[in-house]
Amino acid sequence: MAVNVPLHPQCDFGKHQKQVFALILWGLKMAGMHKLWLFLALFPVLLMAQSDYPVPTPSARPAETPNGRQQAAAAEQRADAEQAIRHVLLSQVEAWNHGSLEGFMNGYWRSPDLTFYSGGTVTKGWEPTLKRYRERYKAAGKEMGHLEFQDLEIDLLSRRSAVVMGRWKLTMSDGKTPHGLFTLIFKRFPVGWRIVHDHTSAE
Repeated sequence: MAVNVPLHPQCDFGKHQKQVFALILWGLKMAGMHKLWLFLALFPVLLMAQSDYPVPTPSARPAETPNGRQQAAAAEQRADAEQAIRHVLLSQVEAWNHGSLEGFMNGYWRSPDLTFYSGGTVTKGWEPTLKRYRERYKAAGKEMGHLEFQDLEIDLLSRRSAVVMGRWKLTMSDGKTPHGLFTLIFKRFPVGWRIVHDHTSAE
């Protein structure tokens, strides 16, 4: 009785495999048809033993989707922007604590359109803002104290703009600690991120 044995869907037999297959069928015929179940169970194993049998390989890792790559790039840009903004603020603190108001003002947009709000006072322009700081912290009998920025929150509005909120604190030589809140608007220019608006209040 002829036996039709289903072949593995990925098998592509050459001359050598056909010979092996014929020998297996001959052995099956000689052993008796009651061994058919054993042959069917071992058939895939026998095929796997052949050197040129196409062994399945694990699927390659799926390629990242365009959307996934875009999200990763956006996250990296956001992290870079936040780091750059923090660097500006850190540089301001360092300059202040070294007694350099000019260095502190490097974090601001050097433009007549810079705005600085404090209490009920509005100051417009980089030079007038520097003058205001000098009058309050560099005049006779004044001191700059030791500056700290705390509880910073950076909210990126776009690739070129951000809002920063936080607390400021000065520690004076007499132990007093004037402090308050600030809200800054940053914009990115060819020279880097700069403050274009500062709203500072004292508590």
